[in-house]
Amino acid sequence: MLKEKLSLVPTEPGCYIMKNSDGVIIYVGKAKNLKNRLNSYFRGTHTGKTARLVSEITDFEYVVVDSETESLILELNLIKKNDPKYNILLRDDKSYPYIELTNELVPRLKIVRNVNRKKTNTSRMFGPYPNVVAARKTVNMLNRIYPLRKCRTYPKKPCLYYHINQCLGYCVYDIKRETILNLEKEIIKFLKGDDSELINKIKEEMYNESEKLNFEKAKELKELLDYIDITLTKQKVEISDSIDRDIFGYFIDKGYISIQTFFIRGGKILERNSIIFPLVDEKEEELTRYIAQFYEKNVLLPKEILVPNIVDEKILQEYLNIPVKKPIKGIKKKIVDMASENSKIALEEKFELIKRNEERTINANEQLKNILKLNKLDRIEAFDNSNLFGTFNVSGMVVFIDGTPAKNEYRKYKITIDKNDDYGTMKEVIYRRYFRVLKDNLIRADLIIVDGGIGQINVARETIKSLGLKIPVVGLKKDNHHATSALLAFDPIIEIPIDKKSNLFYYLERIQDEVHNYTISYHKQIRSKGSIESILDTVDGIGEVRKKELLKKYKNLNAIKEAPDSDLSKIIPSKVIENLRQVLNNIK
Repeated sequence: MLKEKLSLVPTEPGCYIMKNSDGVIIYVGKAKNLKNRLNSYFRGTHTGKTARLVSEITDFEYVVVDSETESLILELNLIKKNDPKYNILLRDDKSYPYIELTNELVPRLKIVRNVNRKKTNTSRMFGPYPNVVAARKTVNMLNRIYPLRKCRTYPKKPCLYYHINQCLGYCVYDIKRETILNLEKEIIKFLKGDDSELINKIKEEMYNESEKLNFEKAKELKELLDYIDITLTKQKVEISDSIDRDIFGYFIDKGYISIQTFFIRGGKILERNSIIFPLVDEKEEELTRYIAQFYEKNVLLPKEILVPNIVDEKILQEYLNIPVKKPIKGIKKKIVDMASENSKIALEEKFELIKRNEERTINANEQLKNILKLNKLDRIEAFDNSNLFGTFNVSGMVVFIDGTPAKNEYRKYKITIDKNDDYGTMKEVIYRRYFRVLKDNLIRADLIIVDGGIGQINVARETIKSLGLKIPVVGLKKDNHHATSALLAFDPIIEIPIDKKSNLFYYLERIQDEVHNYTISYHKQIRSKGSIESILDTVDGIGEVRKKELLKKYKNLNAIKEAPDSDLSKIIPSKVIENLRQVLNNIK
């Protein structure tokens, strides 16, 4: 069937969509020539992640477009919409801190993240900065030197900043507009990379304090000068202009692509970003797609982008609407080469760690699939239950996709059963989860793991069967030291021992720890919201009368915890005090 479809694919530019046996989209790509690109997946041999992708493809679709730019736009939209497992979505890539000089009559300096370039006055945004600490240090330094407004709202009288000469008292005094504009001008000049005026200002103040014999203050100013020298001077590059640029470099080896981004602002390298991921597509497609996606992740567009010669700069330029250049000589080419060299160093340094992590995730997941004789194992959903003497019953579900946790897929369940009934709790959470899967046509798990014994497994299986689903359910058995020791699987259920030195052991233990910690965290959250009355209701021997007496004397649980038995005995007998202590000791 695939061969017949391939013979009909045109040689036009467009997007292609790969699907697995469940009809789920697992990869989206674009190509200048759809026929050639699609054929390349099904001829020759592949390695690594590309081989895994090809092994799962059972069908494909394609969309022909008029231009490569349209193809890129469609590709990125399809990736965002479908989140295919073999596409990198940059969901975990960090957003960067920026410094904003607010566009108010009397401006303030503040640190912002998650910048929306469509709604923000980007001309007064400066950065990105290496980290929030570096941005905060810069803001503190500028606020100390320049008497800007510090308060969000104007107080009725001058605050401490006015009295220590770090504010002009805008709340009560009519400050000339010219004075404010001069402050803005000097601050913007510094944030754009020209530190000469600020340095002269600090030096002048340092000498004045020294002449007044204020040596402690002079020393502080000297340390401030040293900070500027260390953090700014060493970042200078040889480009003579002060145009804001982002520079991309790359390196490929062992089936991975490493990409480095340099942020050059005011002739200085403010920050660099590094990412390494498996190479699935052609290198030029991967790099072009990455750069286009990069600016959807809360990074402001610079005035210019410099890229390696494999990138289609015309597509990016049209898509991003800023100049994109491929330097072939000179200092700009040197900086692109430097970014690529840093990409190589990063991959060489991290490859063993990446390889080890892959063995503990993807390879361990593959091993589990083979042990359980499953056709595929993309998605695991694991459940755990928690309660306090039958109250505050909760369940948690964690999801692992291709061996790694998908935290945005985690779910919490507050159980309606208000008694210590593990089987009833398991039945309720499994029913609620998979009824919702059917109702909303959600992606189905390939495997369900319950943190319990044979009884919980059977309850989960019966519930799944009652919903007309066929999802295998397994359990994890613990040894005397509460460590994972065996898989409980198949029908009838058998124990499958797990080698404690194997990657599979670490994988299963991680799933077990993840779902346990997630559920316990939710249980504590629910429990902390529970009233003192609810907790006293769980204590054997405390009824309405005794509860009212305790609440009258003690206003919170800590007060009851700290109360000596001799005081409590005036309200409740010693046996009930023991019961109360037992309940309170279980509340962390």
